Amino acid sequence: MSELSHLMQPISIKSMEVPNRLVMPPMGTGLAHRDGTVSKANLAYLERRAQGGAGLIITEITSVHPQGTAAPGTICAYDDSFIPGLVQMVEVVHARGGKIAMQLHHAGRESFYQLQKGQALGPSAVPSLVYGMKPNEMNEDDILAVVQAFGSAALRAKKAGFDAVELHAAHGYLLMQFLSAHANQRSDKYGGDLGQRARFIVECLREVRKQTGEDFPISIRISGEEMIKNGYSIEDMIHIVPQFVEAGADMLHVSFGTHGTPGGMTCAPVEYEPGFKIALARRIKDVVEVPVIGVGRFTDPVMINEAIARGDADMIAVGRQHLSDPDFLTNALNGKGEATLTCLACNQGCIERLAFEQKSVRCAINPETGQELIYPREKVPNQRRVWVIGGGPAGLTAASEAARLGHQVTLFEKGEQVGGQVLLAARAPYKEPYGRFIEQLAARATKHGAVIKTAQEITEADLDPQSLDMIIVASGGQNAKLDIPGAELPLVCDAWTLLKGETPVGQKVVVIGGGLIGMEAADYLYAHGAQEVMVIEAQPQSPVLKLTSHGYMLHKRLRQAGFRLATDTRLKEIESDGIIIEHDGNEERISLDQVVVAVGTQPIDNLKAAAEARGITCAVVGDAVATRRIIEAVEEGARAAWEIN
Repeated sequence: MSELSHLMQPISIKSMEVPNRLVMPPMGTGLAHRDGTVSKANLAYLERRAQGGAGLIITEITSVHPQGTAAPGTICAYDDSFIPGLVQMVEVVHARGGKIAMQLHHAGRESFYQLQKGQALGPSAVPSLVYGMKPNEMNEDDILAVVQAFGSAALRAKKAGFDAVELHAAHGYLLMQFLSAHANQRSDKYGGDLGQRARFIVECLREVRKQTGEDFPISIRISGEEMIKNGYSIEDMIHIVPQFVEAGADMLHVSFGTHGTPGGMTCAPVEYEPGFKIALARRIKDVVEVPVIGVGRFTDPVMINEAIARGDADMIAVGRQHLSDPDFLTNALNGKGEATLTCLACNQGCIERLAFEQKSVRCAINPETGQELIYPREKVPNQRRVWVIGGGPAGLTAASEAARLGHQVTLFEKGEQVGGQVLLAARAPYKEPYGRFIEQLAARATKHGAVIKTAQEITEADLDPQSLDMIIVASGGQNAKLDIPGAELPLVCDAWTLLKGETPVGQKVVVIGGGLIGMEAADYLYAHGAQEVMVIEAQPQSPVLKLTSHGYMLHKRLRQAGFRLATDTRLKEIESDGIIIEHDGNEERISLDQVVVAVGTQPIDNLKAAAEARGITCAVVGDAVATRRIIEAVEEGARAAWEIN
């Protein structure tokens, strides 16, 4: 189609002819075997992404050296024994018509795994920004060994059939550590000014070129700006990147930040507009003659096409959207862009799951991601009559998946519209995409054949084993109530009625509950005119962690607005114009004109026993089990559908 004409143009990089300008960048999965060999799960995940049609896929980080392996389950290429699995990765992508590059990686000091063992390496013995632990300072023999390792791994990639390699010199890993004045405090030839600190990268590029030959494409991924206090800027980088090209780089992949950048900016949250960092690629493109890849939370092929047409970059890398819906390019080309599930930039299943939970990749809104080996694709031989009770994300996912597999599905939602708690989340600042997600999910369920009925509540009397075989209870939760004096006074409302717009916003407000709902209610209050907001949380700290991208932005925004967060604090009583709280045994009275209650939900599950008594199979999912995030709700809904028999 004409509106994607720039995106769909082929491009040549040395011996590699890439069929279009869409790149899937490296994203960690944790799917490899613990010894670093490629698993069937790796291949299934990669094949599903390649099916989407990206012209170039760059593998997840691939370790070039045993001491550079970020964690068990990282793909490795530091020995010839890894080549057979790497060959399979190439074959999977080539079978779908795409090109594949191996990303060559050394974690340096940014590996908790290596730091714990005392084996992490770095340019200087300066603590990791993420883990706070010191690496071992590399001597010149260590440096030479790693330079050689990059070259040898690149040669293995070439032998395995990869179309190119990419050196990872971004996001705070070893190559970037040498570039950073924060990490590199050496006084030898690898330290000093920026030009000297770039020496290690230059030597690695030259070694890769030496071992792979003149015609083999080499990319290098850089952070265009460091995004930490007193870190290097794009103005610094434009003077250095020509050295990288001269040393052998045929392509520059321009990202930003480090994993130590506040707010997890390398995987920007929903607060940031798509394409928000493309200007960095444009600045680099202005000073080099080789192709440049730009990044920055892109999700829409039309917007990607526009960026390429403007000359901001030659190619665009799209990461998390490949997890939420790998068919986004195909959908756009077929005029069905509305069918694409758009990434929410929530990071629940990708970044946070890998980093904080030490688990393999998922996607909060796409249950197939990371589960390709068990994801059912064929219609079932025995069609079942299935009722889904509740139209939140768990119920909609269950209905969509059950209908896709061939079951006769009816979803009943007692409210006027589907969406459940997500509709309320979508009312908070910057969260509008969550509402669109519900619309897209409902449309997908209907497309698969599910019948959705709103404003219809199912009771025990409706459960007739003659008319249905199974129910999936996704009825969500009811608002938890405060059991304290004054809880029924007129100035008290719950966060749900506030976010729905049913309750006017007060001027001086206290929010009870510092979880995500409470914090986002506070954000909503400020956005709608509240002058003073205080959040009270009984736990020692807010459950909304500043380590997460959205959590960081939310805390920062509220702090700038002047709110007060009182943790380890108990609400004792509500009065007509104030509240009494207790902290460390001391009581305090606070005057106010509104109390917003956001203390969570209690599951609604009043149908399971009745269904089972009638011989009707029943599954309970989502908030009907316990308070859930989107990722748990979606996966539980999907699995309930997959397990129907």
